[in-house]
Amino acid sequence: MNIALYIAKRYLISKSSQNAVNIINFVTFLVIVIGAASLFVVLSAFAGLKTLSLSFSNSFDPDLKAVSAEGKYFDFTENDAQNLNKIEGIADYSKEIEERVFLTFKQKNHIAYIKAVDSNYTRVTGIDSMLYYGSWIGKDPYQVVSGIGVANLLGLGINDYRNPLEILAPKPGEGSIATGISGSQRPYNELSVTLSGVYAINDDLDKKYVFASLSTVQPLLEKKENQITGINFKIKPTAPVELVSAQIAAALSNKVSLKTRAQLNDSLYKMLNTENLVLYLIFTLVLIIALFNVVGAIIMMILDKKDNATTLYSMGVSIKQLKRIFFLQGLLVTVVGGIVGIAFASLLVWTQITFQWIKLSPTLAYPVEYKLINIAIVFATIFVLGFLASKIAANRVNKQLIQYT
Repeated sequence: MNIALYIAKRYLISKSSQNAVNIINFVTFLVIVIGAASLFVVLSAFAGLKTLSLSFSNSFDPDLKAVSAEGKYFDFTENDAQNLNKIEGIADYSKEIEERVFLTFKQKNHIAYIKAVDSNYTRVTGIDSMLYYGSWIGKDPYQVVSGIGVANLLGLGINDYRNPLEILAPKPGEGSIATGISGSQRPYNELSVTLSGVYAINDDLDKKYVFASLSTVQPLLEKKENQITGINFKIKPTAPVELVSAQIAAALSNKVSLKTRAQLNDSLYKMLNTENLVLYLIFTLVLIIALFNVVGAIIMMILDKKDNATTLYSMGVSIKQLKRIFFLQGLLVTVVGGIVGIAFASLLVWTQITFQWIKLSPTLAYPVEYKLINIAIVFATIFVLGFLASKIAANRVNKQLIQYT
């Protein structure tokens, strides 16, 4: 057996003759357990919050979206539809037009985006599941669904046929708006609609979009039936997104560029990943400070076991082996403490997932996720920091210390 590892394990479980050393060792072990548990709980809680935040955008955005490679609009022909229908990885798709418009209701105004979609849209996204009240667009072509932010800003009510919402869109073409105003014709087209439902996702989206029927909005924007700004795709769970994306690009003659859900929410994903990194670095800094206790505890153990070390040195154990004994002892303390801390934190996370004892609201439990990657991150962090702390402390052993009486 490796003599350094054998002695290190004996020092780990044996008590010192000095009570102060025992207290220091216990406190050091406890600090490592608490540090590892805290880091794992925080990472699990943030993973839950990240999933909760992305669940709202996942209900709003498709798996894959095609937008025009050049300009804003592109033509979607019958041949394009036939080519898409041949791709096995596509579960469904929906055409859309997204354009900026001016909304007016009872002398209240708001600039928003009209998102004109076809009847397949709810099969591609889960937007209808995010309705706060009312219903999704029905058979009436002049019904729309707005965000709760738009509804509150304009004071809109459901199915208010006496007071329709007015949607104004600039007429396409060249020339200034002032020329149109001074002339006999208005420089914009107008559409009167009623509100059938209101969705609630987040503050930005709730104030940004109004959903309408594609066939109704195309005449408003003076667009042909085959002119659209995008196609939303729902991909089959077993289909590889990269392969399906390449097939779609080829089917549409490379006149579109394709974006995944992550690319559509690039700023959101970057923000969440940055917050996760910052949170990890903050708690790692706390662990670094806490693991200074390991250095102190090992140095105290070296001083306490100096007579034993002198005896071992006299028996032929080298200074390098003596350093290895105390290095392995420190490493064992951090590894065992990390494992105990992760096990304790895992129990806490499991109880929250099972019993939901911490609530964000009366109906929503605080979201946490148990991920193996978090276990690996915490253990690797504890191991690396423990390795460095043990190495620093073990270097305190030298020939002068052993020979000093």
